[in-house]
Amino acid sequence: MGETLQQASRWLVPALLVLIPLYGAWRRVPVYDTFVEGAAQGLEISLRILPYLVAIMVALAALRTSGLLEGVQDILGPVLGRWGIPADILPLVLVRPFSGSGALAVTSDLLRRHGPDSPPGLLASVLQGSTDTTFYVLSLYLGSVGVQHPRYALGVCLFGDIVAFVSGVLFWKLFLC
Repeated sequence: MGETLQQASRWLVPALLVLIPLYGAWRRVPVYDTFVEGAAQGLEISLRILPYLVAIMVALAALRTSGLLEGVQDILGPVLGRWGIPADILPLVLVRPFSGSGALAVTSDLLRRHGPDSPPGLLASVLQGSTDTTFYVLSLYLGSVGVQHPRYALGVCLFGDIVAFVSGVLFWKLFLC
């Protein structure tokens, strides 16, 4: 079964790259012109969201270089320890809403230091897979459509992050710890 899925996944993307233009030609859609028009729209969207992405990256770098992340870890680490949550996981919790690549770097560091089957490694893996980069996603999606006043989006997304983190920790404690 696993070998069959692996072979299917190997051929799926090339098959889609052939089948989609063939389907478009069959439906008498100007495939090349439509592709070029979509690529131009994608480039316009990329240029529109670039300032938002730069702002997020600068904010993350400022948090790192200012030592704020380490300071928060020093303060909240003992609180997490009372619940049996490793304090080493806190930078991942703080970075994940801002940056997927930053969170991946933190997770990689945790896995290297503690091992992938260790409690911090398992928890980091669960949290990495169960949460999203809220500020990045909001910047990207709201910036791409030109939303200036997001109203409740940030609060709802941060609440979703909290629920995802708590659920991830509960899953880790119940099934992996």
